[in-house]
Amino acid sequence: MNYYSKRGSTGENSSTGTGGLGFCGALTIAFIILKLLNKISWSWVWVLAPTWIPLLCVFIVLIVILFICNR
Repeated sequence: MNYYSKRGSTGENSSTGTGGLGFCGALTIAFIILKLLNKISWSWVWVLAPTWIPLLCVFIVLIVILFICNR
């Protein structure tokens, strides 16, 4: 493998991926830890809500857009 295949001409890493966890992911992990430590007595549905609520919002927006476009 060539030295320049992974690095730019200046020698810096040329990867542009953001990665990271994000707010919803961090909140989900925090809620899971609190649930497993018995600090909260919420149902698992609400512990995992930071994962499924944004997906539900995107799904609703897509349905509304499709409905408006098909008028």
